[in-house]
Amino acid sequence: MVTRCRICGSNDLFEFLDLGFTPPADQFLREDQLMQPETHYPLTVLMCKDCSLAQLSYVVPGEVLYRRDYPYESSMTQSGQLHWDEFAETVCQSYDIGEGDLVVDIGSNVGVLLGSFAKQGANTLGIDPASNIVRIAEKRGIETWDEFFSLRIAAKVVREKGNASVITATNVFAHVDDLKVFMKAIDILLSKNGIFVFEAPYFGNLINFLEYDTIYHEHLSYLLLEPIIKLANQFGMEVSDVLERDIHGGSFRVFISRIGERQINERVANFLQREKDSKWSCPDTLNEFSQKVGKNRQELTSLLNSLKSSGKKLAAVSAPAKGMTLLNYCRIGPDTLDFVTEKSTLKIGRRCPGVHIPVLDDDALISNQIDYALLLAWNFSEEIMNNLKEFRENGGKFIIPIPHPKIME
Repeated sequence: MVTRCRICGSNDLFEFLDLGFTPPADQFLREDQLMQPETHYPLTVLMCKDCSLAQLSYVVPGEVLYRRDYPYESSMTQSGQLHWDEFAETVCQSYDIGEGDLVVDIGSNVGVLLGSFAKQGANTLGIDPASNIVRIAEKRGIETWDEFFSLRIAAKVVREKGNASVITATNVFAHVDDLKVFMKAIDILLSKNGIFVFEAPYFGNLINFLEYDTIYHEHLSYLLLEPIIKLANQFGMEVSDVLERDIHGGSFRVFISRIGERQINERVANFLQREKDSKWSCPDTLNEFSQKVGKNRQELTSLLNSLKSSGKKLAAVSAPAKGMTLLNYCRIGPDTLDFVTEKSTLKIGRRCPGVHIPVLDDDALISNQIDYALLLAWNFSEEIMNNLKEFRENGGKFIIPIPHPKIME
């Protein structure tokens, strides 16, 4: 249980959202596991009054989350690939990264981002604790160490590869429990004028667009820029730039360098002012958000139950971790949805954690004559709907759950 803020150490924390008890969102079950005990953990969110860091009240050990047949693969959708290419190109052009420069990606997954850096001519190394995912990355030609990032691993990289000109952590920084040890390891690995770049969902978007489904046990922190600046300063570093990106419902890309090594872009001050004006960390704002979350559950379940009772056949499309939060919090199970479809072979043939809805291939939408498909990966809704034109041409309709349930006619 979390009793102190992981950035500033304050114990002045207050709970603003309770999504109940859920299993880890990426622990999809094989058929032989369905009769075994399934551990559920509290999914509640706290806000630190001193530094404005939102964080889960309970930390599930990383060995549980990532070492047990981890099924998540970095997005290889067309829009996802364009995003990773833009990421690498922007960093390389902005900081003159090229041949001979070492880029280390923490939580590198199957190596999609590192592949984009390799196309820019950089030397690359991935570090990831999910053994099955590491094997996929290596088959793709991406050197990847099967490890949790730590002080020991940072020192080992320096001994064997040298210091990194760029360290990246996309959708990983918010997964780290001990951020102070993490930043010490960054300090060891990063070259004197190197740049540490992380990307994560932005807490302001979570609040503004009711993205409560992005809350799950892998995501320990929900980030604004203010607490990140305070953390970086503790280690002789500073935020030199920040960019907004559309991916994953609205993310921000934060650039951290050693104090005095880079000119600070005016976007940093603008971000901080917007956070102050928006009052996203204030109790009144967060209590209102919590009430809206409860209303969303009521509206979504009412819509699905109405369609089901009228004889319509329902399923869901895509099985991201965020979708598992939505299904478990809203208590949507196989009595409502016949199945969930997926493209990832790591999930097809398994059952969704908690609710135990079977995961099938996308073709099942047509063969089972589904009328309505709940789109769980709403952050890629346009591309997914375009890919499933045959479903729409056969009369199928999509339901977008966030921020307000609506049927896409």
